[in-house]
Amino acid sequence: MKYSTLFIASTFFIFTFISCDKTRNDTARHFMPDMQDSRAYETYSANPNFSDDKTARPPVEGTIPRGFIPYQYPNTPEGKIAAGNELKNPVLLNKESLKDGEKMYKRFCIDCHGEKGDGKGYLFTSGKYPVQPRTLIDNDLKTRPVGQIYHVITLGSAVMGAHGSQIAPNDRWKIIHYIKEVLQKN
Repeated sequence: MKYSTLFIASTFFIFTFISCDKTRNDTARHFMPDMQDSRAYETYSANPNFSDDKTARPPVEGTIPRGFIPYQYPNTPEGKIAAGNELKNPVLLNKESLKDGEKMYKRFCIDCHGEKGDGKGYLFTSGKYPVQPRTLIDNDLKTRPVGQIYHVITLGSAVMGAHGSQIAPNDRWKIIHYIKEVLQKN
């Protein structure tokens, strides 16, 4: 028993000391060097494996990134009208969605549209942005279908840039809840 414990301990220490180099930054043993040291080509380097010598390949036609749902309406007046007629807010209206909508509004919208939604946000009132953003509390926007508002947030309109790549779809709907239920009713 005494010798077997001594043997196991000495074997452990021997393997511990020979398995690392002196700086302890390298294992010194490479069991699968092709996995550790990649033979991959740099993104924009020539690649003899393809007839056009390009390493960076375009995605296959028709593929969609995981978790991405393409927006089906074009950025045209007709697309905006179609979105207004067809899109309905899928997010349930409750205290939590209003709270989340307020948080998202303050994160993405308040600098341009202002705290009250009157178009007098910091960027305009400070003079950093020369065009006053649209008010969100006028009668025209109060009667506008939620699908059109979603369309404008997603693709932009006039001087407003597209925010579809920055704001998740459910968060856009929560912002619309906040605009309709809080800003427009005050």
